[in-house]
Amino acid sequence: MTQSGRRSSPVEHGFPHLDTVRAAITALFQRLSRDGVEAYGTSFAPADAAFTAADDLYLGAQCVASAIVRALRLPDARMVISFRSMEEAATVELASGPEYFVEVNDRFRTHRRDLAAALAHEVTHVLLHRLELSFPTTAENEILTDTAAAYLGAGWLLLDAYREDELTHQKLGYLTPEEFGYVLARRALLLGEDLSAWFTSPQAYEAYVRGRALAHRELRRAPLASADRTQRRRYARGRRAGTAAPEASYRFEQHPAGLRVSFPCPVCGQRLRLPVRGPVRARCGLCHTVLDCDT
Repeated sequence: MTQSGRRSSPVEHGFPHLDTVRAAITALFQRLSRDGVEAYGTSFAPADAAFTAADDLYLGAQCVASAIVRALRLPDARMVISFRSMEEAATVELASGPEYFVEVNDRFRTHRRDLAAALAHEVTHVLLHRLELSFPTTAENEILTDTAAAYLGAGWLLLDAYREDELTHQKLGYLTPEEFGYVLARRALLLGEDLSAWFTSPQAYEAYVRGRALAHRELRRAPLASADRTQRRRYARGRRAGTAAPEASYRFEQHPAGLRVSFPCPVCGQRLRLPVRGPVRARCGLCHTVLDCDT
């Protein structure tokens, strides 16, 4: 896992990886099912991440790693933690298990506040390895790992590790702070969980709010019935022309039975295809969410 450090390496912001993030959420539903995703309904508790200078380094690290293993529902996986000088925040050796060897950057010997965040990313690598869930490239796999960590309840630690001031920039993981916020907000919308009070970093909370705003806007996109007036007007123009604007999330498709519209489910991202005929209720075949639409 990468880490950002001094001002010479500024933190990237915005949503540059959003397509891959959305694909990762869909992949989790495809691999785990909605019931499987909801089994991760309790996020990793802040108390389980506590690791102070008074704690024994190795025993404390093992205790935190074991708590993350339980949170990610990997009870038969054992993490063996070591520390060394390295560029990355941490790395994990993926094998058949049950033992997995995690190397952690030496700086976490003293900067223990964010050790749990670094371990959350690596334990999620183990989970995805066990699930045989991966993307084609290394970069996409790292985005998948961050997204899975956040969506399954442990990755909020990675966002909380984001801090900026006049002298330093710190961010763990491959998602931008706003993308972490977006994934956490998508999780909150599904599970009714609000992590607002858990963030110790003011910058992390602000990024969460920005990501949450995008997630909420997606609930108001046409052809969902909750779309705002501007969205509805834009959708109506596209429906008359039989083609959508390039930036729109929906697409119109000609079909022998009449015009259809395809669009991503706002919960799992699976594309739905519906006849264009006005108000209709649709049920997503992947996550089983019932959606009120106006096609």
